[in-house]
Amino acid sequence: MVLTDHRLPAGSWDTHCHVFGPAFEYPWAERRTYTPEEVPRETVFAMHDAIGAERAVIVHPACHGFDMGVTLDAIAATDGRYRGIALVDESMRDAELKRLHAGGIRGIRFNYAPSLGQAPSRETVMALAKRIAPLGWHILFHFDPAAIEGFEPLAAELPVPFVIDHLGRIRAEHGLDQAPFRALLRLARNERCWIKISGADRASSQDHGYDDSIPFAHALIEAIPQRILWGTDFPHPNIIGSMPQEGDLVALLRKFVPDEALRHAILTENPLPLYGN
Repeated sequence: MVLTDHRLPAGSWDTHCHVFGPAFEYPWAERRTYTPEEVPRETVFAMHDAIGAERAVIVHPACHGFDMGVTLDAIAATDGRYRGIALVDESMRDAELKRLHAGGIRGIRFNYAPSLGQAPSRETVMALAKRIAPLGWHILFHFDPAAIEGFEPLAAELPVPFVIDHLGRIRAEHGLDQAPFRALLRLARNERCWIKISGADRASSQDHGYDDSIPFAHALIEAIPQRILWGTDFPHPNIIGSMPQEGDLVALLRKFVPDEALRHAILTENPLPLYGN
């Protein structure tokens, strides 16, 4: 029997998950910075069935490079219920961007985390932002917390909505007054900014439960309740410590958002402007 606290309401989105391989069909990128265990789309779909997520966003992983096949094929297997985030570079032609859109892609991702390679230049981000704007796409940013403050000037100039992953990857033990979290709250004032209250296991100093991440989620939800997103980050690549369990993350979400109506809005309504079309 699945506990009610470990199930999502009808129509819920998981706005952050990944598919890895199988490598014989979707090879790893030669210049990858990590090689994960294979987690094919069928495993991801089964996890969503278990927690009650009816829709999802597959974030294309860096270990598969710019070959979008693994993500596009997973989206195609869901009859339009899933969307995707792509990895692209400036050499990609507009016709290819339109093909990705037809395949369910609704945004691109940039990494500002040293473990995943060199951060993009301001010029690269702005050039691609202008090219994806006509498609109605957004940009997903994955930060090392030390990079958040330096991002503020660029964020103010972006012509498209942007989403910040995983609570900004802040570290809970440094408290609510830490400089990266103050910067994250300043970014939240930008009407184009969305923030995912995902990755609690990465923020937390605890091996399980992750209750020390709750005050950070509360502060962000209070600041921008209509622009908060939630995701599992399944299958939790590059995790250090014990592996999070999706049912426990769903239960933690109830602590993040005790109000049922607001929790329902975050899970079912907030994703629609970015992914529902």
